[in-house]
Amino acid sequence: MAEQQKVKGPASYFPAIEQKYGQPVAHWLALLAGQEHKKHMALVAWLKAEHGMGHGHANALVAHYLAQG
Repeated sequence: MAEQQKVKGPASYFPAIEQKYGQPVAHWLALLAGQEHKKHMALVAWLKAEHGMGHGHANALVAHYLAQG
């Protein structure tokens, strides 16, 4: 029997983010792509201020976005 891998890291927040904010993760990553001149914490602050996102969810999205290069 193959065991399912538990999602770890920032992606573990994605289902909750999609449910709470009503948009797919791709939507948030596209928004972040338009803000590429900002650093990590500035992006987190932007998601919190402009989109009412909680710190943990914003941080997870930014970490995932920046890790993609």
